[in-house]
Amino acid sequence: MVSMPSTAATDAVPRAFARPPVDLEVILPAFNEERRLPATVAATIDYLRGQPWSSAVVVVDNDSADRTHEVLGPFRHAPVGVYAIGCSDHGKGAAVRRGIATSSARYVGFADADNATPIETLDAVMTLLAAGNTAVIASRRAPGARYEVEQSALRRSGGWVFRRLAHHALPGVSDSQCGFKFFEGPVVRDTVRGCRVDGFAFDVEILARLLQAGHSVVEVPVNWSDVPGSTFSPGRDGLRSMADLVRISLSR
Repeated sequence: MVSMPSTAATDAVPRAFARPPVDLEVILPAFNEERRLPATVAATIDYLRGQPWSSAVVVVDNDSADRTHEVLGPFRHAPVGVYAIGCSDHGKGAAVRRGIATSSARYVGFADADNATPIETLDAVMTLLAAGNTAVIASRRAPGARYEVEQSALRRSGGWVFRRLAHHALPGVSDSQCGFKFFEGPVVRDTVRGCRVDGFAFDVEILARLLQAGHSVVEVPVNWSDVPGSTFSPGRDGLRSMADLVRISLSR
């Protein structure tokens, strides 16, 4: 495991701290995830070690106040590279952009630290990326998708409002908020340079910019589970996300 200094999400990366290039990097943004992160990292490594592509796991510690960084110690000698980097800018969007901007992988993307989307979804994702699609995202609303564990009524109602607003920025995308999205590396690295949303609507901004540039966004069905312990607050984060969506839509 390699540690890198905590810096802003869009800062240049010193050559001495650059990660070696691989076919795929899986970014796991983490804020106070000491309890859920180890199982997710272990499951991701177990899956990746059996694949034909070279790969790495990159945990972006978003200024956690718990032992998020320390719990990665047991993975120091894992068969798949595990890297821990920091991001001092708060927000999931800032953390994900930090991971993407510091990557040199052919394909790069992110999954949630709670492992709500099975890592095996990468089977379909990598096939579609290799076929030339720029962005492949897991979807809970694509044909064949299924909720293994349903969200609360409050989260479902908030999600309905969010999808209605997101449709203006992402016509044709049925589910923009499943936290499992992978991209062609060079294209998304160029795209995130112009992104500014740090909150939970950050991926709408990335996808909207890709669509505006003429790139493809493909959804794959997923068997998704709601996992307790989310840091998302429907009140605080929900209102901020709605405001971010309006700004993204107006900027089109």
